[in-house]
Amino acid sequence: MSAIRIYTIGFTQKSAEQFFDTLLKAGVRKIVDARLNNSSQLSGFAKKDDLKYFLKIIGNIEYIHMPILAPTEEILVEYRKKKLDWETYKKKFLELLEKRKIEKIVSPSELDRACLLCSEHLPRQCHRLLVAEYLKNKWDDVKIEHLT
Repeated sequence: MSAIRIYTIGFTQKSAEQFFDTLLKAGVRKIVDARLNNSSQLSGFAKKDDLKYFLKIIGNIEYIHMPILAPTEEILVEYRKKKLDWETYKKKFLELLEKRKIEKIVSPSELDRACLLCSEHLPRQCHRLLVAEYLKNKWDDVKIEHLT
């Protein structure tokens, strides 16, 4: 069996055209929405119902919301209010993923050629990076590609 390909993408600082073209060029089959809150008006084209529609129409890409891959509201608020630095946030979030046993809830085949979605423009300090790396450490032969 070939490697499991997990993509990640953030929707901010991208036009709808850039966002959808990037997904299509990469061959993404499914968007796994890893946001805790996916219905904010601030999300623009990436608001859950709109995004699901656009993905289907533009690229026949499946959409699924998996808040189990998101931080808790408490961790998220503490980080946004700068009560947690990145390293502390990372530690707490990885402990949460371990406690949730996401590697047993989500199957490798379910995420193969899927793209983890959140709002952060770049993955370097984003929970989608942590989710992808966590799963790479739990599963065999995972390749991660961050779409920008």
